[in-house]
Amino acid sequence: MKWGLLGGTFDPIHFGHLRAAEEMLKIFDLNRIIFMPSSRPPHKLEAEITSFYHREQMVRAAIEGNVSFSFSDVENLKTGKSYSVETVEYILNKYLENLELYFIIGQDAFQAITTWKDWEKLLLLCNFAVMTRPGYEPKGLEEILPADFSSRFTYDQEIDGYKGPTGHVIYFRHVTFLDISSSRIRENVNAGQSIRYLVPDNVRNYINKSSIYKKK
Repeated sequence: MKWGLLGGTFDPIHFGHLRAAEEMLKIFDLNRIIFMPSSRPPHKLEAEITSFYHREQMVRAAIEGNVSFSFSDVENLKTGKSYSVETVEYILNKYLENLELYFIIGQDAFQAITTWKDWEKLLLLCNFAVMTRPGYEPKGLEEILPADFSSRFTYDQEIDGYKGPTGHVIYFRHVTFLDISSSRIRENVNAGQSIRYLVPDNVRNYINKSSIYKKK
């Protein structure tokens, strides 16, 4: 099995997330991509985030009908803050014998990977698939990671990726960049502006029905 793991706040999920996931699915010939909303991200205040329930309903609505996309609430089942290293360990321990895991992450988030909990361990646990914007040319891992750690990875021209000591690879791949942001969508909803064609229709209908982004 080859799975992609796509985490995020998804507040709300939008076409930018979905299109990028579709492209990564094809690029790496994955069997599925798991959308995994974070429950309590350590870098965001809890008050800033819509309840997990609403974000779950929106993700489920957005991926409905796509047999290659699935949903996981594993991060909501844990107590305390959500850490990617713990989530990846959980998935690998459950499916290790048959699973090749790709942690899908945006370029900006990867640039800040050294601020994550146990980032060194995380980068050695599974493959990393970094989504880059058109025009971005990776200059090497040493531009992002400390030299003593990046030196443990070797660029493999055949696979166009950086192979680490555990055999896992860090890839940089261009995806179609749709300039859509969840924060802008929330602002538009609160201001009474249209979000049509920014999110799937069933997500837009859920947002309108639940009034989750309307400030009191």
